[in-house]
Amino acid sequence: MSKEQLLDPEWVNLIIKAKQLGLSMDEIRSYLETQSTTKKVTS
Repeated sequence: MSKEQLLDPEWVNLIIKAKQLGLSMDEIRSYLETQSTTKKVTS
């Protein structure tokens, strides 16, 4: 992993919290992709 690919601790903590709430990685990924698409359409 290069320096440019280091993980932001805030993002890591957010993902851990989502998993603790019972979300799967697929659910997290799907939500993020949906939000990304929505922002592109409304921007």
